[in-house]
Amino acid sequence: MRKVYLHNAKVLTGIAELENNTVILENGNIADVISNKRFNERDKNESDIVLDMDGRYLTPGFIDTHIHGLHGVDTTDSSPEAINEMSKALINYGVTSFCPTIYPKSEEEMIKNIKSIVELMGEEEGAEILGLHLEGPFISKNKPGVMNPEYIKDVDLDLMERLYKAANGNISIMTVAPEIKNMRELALYGTTNDIVMSAGHSDAEYDNMLEGMQAGILHSTHFFNAMRQLHHRDPGLVGGIMIHPNLSCEIIADGHHIHSAIIQLLLKVKPIHKLVLVTDSLRPTGQNSGKLVANGEEVYRDNGIFRRKSDDTIAGSSSTMLSGVKFLYNEVDLSILDSIKMASCNPATVIGAQDSYGYIIPGKKADITVFDEDLNIDLVFKNGEILLNNM
Repeated sequence: MRKVYLHNAKVLTGIAELENNTVILENGNIADVISNKRFNERDKNESDIVLDMDGRYLTPGFIDTHIHGLHGVDTTDSSPEAINEMSKALINYGVTSFCPTIYPKSEEEMIKNIKSIVELMGEEEGAEILGLHLEGPFISKNKPGVMNPEYIKDVDLDLMERLYKAANGNISIMTVAPEIKNMRELALYGTTNDIVMSAGHSDAEYDNMLEGMQAGILHSTHFFNAMRQLHHRDPGLVGGIMIHPNLSCEIIADGHHIHSAIIQLLLKVKPIHKLVLVTDSLRPTGQNSGKLVANGEEVYRDNGIFRRKSDDTIAGSSSTMLSGVKFLYNEVDLSILDSIKMASCNPATVIGAQDSYGYIIPGKKADITVFDEDLNIDLVFKNGEILLNNM
């Protein structure tokens, strides 16, 4: 079997940073990670390919577990073709896997959106779909963000079952409000079916969050945004996330949704492996022409975010995983290794995909992003094949 040697690289494995190393790819997987010295001593076949990385960074491919759309398409298009366009576009930002994220809509629309994603799974031409992220509909009407309150619902286990069946079980994450009635039953349903239950769009008091944790709500959606804030008499959902180290949380690292100093504070109270970089990006992200529309409403760009034209409310993020990693590295002063962890091995671990994704170690999928010293992308590998080449 032919091997591909990515020689003379700085390898960020997800665990450590290795200088002067070589990564060996074989049959779509990572066969080994060896020193340059061992590479020079190794016998090679004539069919093997050696690519000189010239000291570039090799990192695990990024995994975006919260993304609605980009490049003019999104999950509300109910189209496998649109989702495939997202898949292909994501490669440009170093993303090799993702969880398309569904807004609350009518049951009919949600099922159409879900089925269009599931239909594409296994046929993606770019980043791979690891499962869906349902952002609702069982969330708080007090914290809808820009979601239409008409579609926010009380807990309905029959509806949940229909959504789960429409997805053929391919739901990775579900954003829920821990405080709403019958949430415990929903959380138990989720954990029983291997769905990561994530607290968000929530007005939960601290005690509500404690009850949610007992039922298995151990992740949280876009920290600080659309959730009850910290108060000295009631720590609320924000306080609960900060107090309990076993709770993981999403971070939108764009300097708008959360201040860099808050991320630095989080790093003092939470272990790095509990912080997950996401984009929450919308249809107009990366769109260079035409009307900018997000969640059915016209928006405009304002210094890195989208705002609704109707009332200037923040409609969502225009960030990418690449810009997020650069923000963590340049503005939050995280190490390059920790910045990459938040974009790769951390999300893989949260959704239980760490056996195959998120690390550059033998046995994992050969999903690799290659950067220069300024964190510009030179190559992206998916299953050992080059899908982007800027060298």
